[in-house]
Amino acid sequence: MRAVNLIMKIEVPSIPEHKEVILDPTNTALIIVDMQNDFVRKNGKLSVPTAEATIPFIKRLVDKARSSNALVIYTQDWHMKDDPEFKIWGEHALAGTWGAEIIDELTPEKSDFIVKKYRYDAFFESSLDYILRVKNIKNTIITGTVANICVLHTAGSAALRWYNVIMPKDSISAITEFDYYATLRQVDFLYKGIITTADGIKFER
Repeated sequence: MRAVNLIMKIEVPSIPEHKEVILDPTNTALIIVDMQNDFVRKNGKLSVPTAEATIPFIKRLVDKARSSNALVIYTQDWHMKDDPEFKIWGEHALAGTWGAEIIDELTPEKSDFIVKKYRYDAFFESSLDYILRVKNIKNTIITGTVANICVLHTAGSAALRWYNVIMPKDSISAITEFDYYATLRQVDFLYKGIITTADGIKFER
């Protein structure tokens, strides 16, 4: 019996995009997920092909957030030598190495927060929720990489804690195009987040 290959066409649902999103900087946090050498650079251990293309857009958001005194938070994937996650992905973002460092173009400033994360979800056993609560944050702008892994898990955890999720689609990157669109779909459909662009986000008191 010959095997028959079936090609299925999947219709991608439309994902609504907000052209302009106005946010109060006093209750908004820009969260930059894992923009580290191992994920962004071509010679990184888990390089994401489109990650470098998002740098200018994320930088634009960082500049707008800082000039408006909105909270800026970086997450930093951070693993010990024998981390069980390496069985899935291989060694990456090893604590204290070049690969674990945040890229130079997005160097944090003293007023920014850096949250070290040990799993996909930046809220898992970290100080992130504590920081957001103390700072009275309601809105989270979530950017970075990898879209369907750490970005999506962090967005989901934010939504489950009733933070509003805003995702600029030009400021996230994925290993495949499918993963990229699946992320946007989940954020819109499941977490009722807002999809926009870096230029679409404006801060106003």
